[in-house]
Amino acid sequence: MRARLLGFGIAALLAACGPNAVGDGDGDGDGDGDGDGDGDGDGDGDNGPCDKMDLLFVIDDSGSMGEEQGNLATNFPAFVDVIHNTTNSAGEMLDYRIAVTTTGITQTEVIPILGPITTNGDDGRFRAMEGQSRPWLERADGTPAQLGTIFGDTARVGTGGPGTEMPFRAIELAFGDRVLDGSNANFMRDESLLGIVVLTDEDDCSVPTDEPIDILANPNLCASSNPEIHTVADAALNLDTVAGQGQWSTAVIAGPTSCMSSFGDAVEATRLKDFVTTAGTNGSFSSICEGDLTVALAEALSTFEAACEDFPQIE
Repeated sequence: MRARLLGFGIAALLAACGPNAVGDGDGDGDGDGDGDGDGDGDGDGDNGPCDKMDLLFVIDDSGSMGEEQGNLATNFPAFVDVIHNTTNSAGEMLDYRIAVTTTGITQTEVIPILGPITTNGDDGRFRAMEGQSRPWLERADGTPAQLGTIFGDTARVGTGGPGTEMPFRAIELAFGDRVLDGSNANFMRDESLLGIVVLTDEDDCSVPTDEPIDILANPNLCASSNPEIHTVADAALNLDTVAGQGQWSTAVIAGPTSCMSSFGDAVEATRLKDFVTTAGTNGSFSSICEGDLTVALAEALSTFEAACEDFPQIE
């Protein structure tokens, strides 16, 4: 059986199938069809279930995101309860870590009449977790209910962040400069699946921000034709480098098209959809316009569980 998902939301109980168990090697239809259970015919096996997940939530903290953050926070206790009680196909409980950062990168925008205004962002820095000496949660830090409450409170990142969302750059900084300066050091572990959840009602617009951004003078700032914008390929390559190929997974919750919901408007997240495509089966995309993030969170966890079950063995 696949690792099970329990319930999300207040009234709903969603059951989903998780990763396939490793074949038992008898070739009778309950293995993988080659009689040795490993898929390569030599009995060695190149993949197997991981037992560690390092999860980073990258949450949009711009002015339009208050309701989405509240909905996300409401569902986090159930999310933590599920992952806390999930086992992989080898029967091992998941050794998980959970951190939160935002899409906000410190930037100066030129505002008509007002002139340049600088808004500080997290720049990939993990948000402090209440009562913790480090900026992430681990299984041993409390009961699922306690961890879910802390996680939910941390997810309310506010709406005072920069108006240009840069999740790709936030991820790059989180596992680059913020590791080097000690802010996020020691979060990511060897032989662990790195899972990235991005929640935003905009598309990625990761550009260098050393110079002030004049939004009105640069209407195509976020277009892929902008030679300075971080490419989708670069974003994927960065994760291949810091985590390893096949050792990261992503779940994006954004606009599949320009859409509206009880949260408000969302634009089509073209670059983020392309990013999910680069992840192949290790990626999933859910709509932020559903009005309830219950199903999106369930899909995210299901994606991470499946990626964990097909984890490449580390030499």
